Amino acid sequence: MTYNLTDLGWSNYFARQALDLSELTPFRISEVHRDRLSALGVEGETGLISTDHSTGDFAVGDWVLADEQYRITHLLERQTELKRRAAGTDARMQLIAANVDVLFITSSCNADFNPARIERFLALAHEAGCFAVLVLTKADQCDDPREMVREAERLAPALPVLAINALDPDGIGQLEGWLSPGQTAALVGSSGVGKTTLMNGLCGLYDATQGIREDDAKGRHTTTSRALRPTRNGGWLIDTPGMRALRLADAGEGIDALFDDLVTLAAACRFSDCQHGSEPGCAVQAAIENDELDPDRLRRWQKLQAEDRRNSETIAESRARDKAFGKMVNSVVRDSHHKKGR
Repeated sequence: MTYNLTDLGWSNYFARQALDLSELTPFRISEVHRDRLSALGVEGETGLISTDHSTGDFAVGDWVLADEQYRITHLLERQTELKRRAAGTDARMQLIAANVDVLFITSSCNADFNPARIERFLALAHEAGCFAVLVLTKADQCDDPREMVREAERLAPALPVLAINALDPDGIGQLEGWLSPGQTAALVGSSGVGKTTLMNGLCGLYDATQGIREDDAKGRHTTTSRALRPTRNGGWLIDTPGMRALRLADAGEGIDALFDDLVTLAAACRFSDCQHGSEPGCAVQAAIENDELDPDRLRRWQKLQAEDRRNSETIAESRARDKAFGKMVNSVVRDSHHKKGR
């Protein structure tokens, strides 16, 4: 199937970057593999060659310019960028998707519903500059999904919350209402919440889906890679593998935007370095005492702030911290052996 650039999501934002490069051809990255890149252009799907960058420097949704030999010469600046800190002790940032307009954050109306996890994805959306829509799946399996909707709506002002059955065409229609032709959405959330089912409905696909474990409502991974897919209504969708652990980094602005009420309260504290514990004149604790603020919300805010500071370390800082810790451990071991030898 062929598309024009507007169909693919090309806009003035990208056109301005290519003004003096008319001899090159724009492509949109549709899949990123370990050793190759797939892309969509006006003539359909093709493979691209990158000689100046590793494939890890690209994200699904990126816009690039290539020459006649399909060699990438320019990676265009992203309008939005979804990223997280890599798993384990790796301090590098991992790209999730690029140039996403709408982020569908998925959870389900069962034990998977977790306000703290949802807030992480909301902070991610704020930091990236995406419009967030919370999608609560399996609403047909819940006695009263309206209770979860109300709880979710309290997590952020004006947050759209949809409680749907992913197998119901009406539910898919609700999602389509938030995605216009030429726009790009991404699906994020834990495994087993129905992301693949939602993708099937939005894109008219029939990928396999897998059930959830009844004991903990946790699903098994169905999607194992990211791909840019056309939706039935002319938009684009990026499905992502289930993420149980979303490690935020360099997301301070996104966290502040999500917890704007707490940031405002903290500015009214007597001391600028108030930790919002037992300090006198703490406006945050005063709001808790007056039942104007949920103490759990304060704890989640402080946890995200601390995690973001820790995860935002550079690779050098991370290695230096690990090296210092190793030296301390070795010193303790040497002292212990020395005492035993006396």
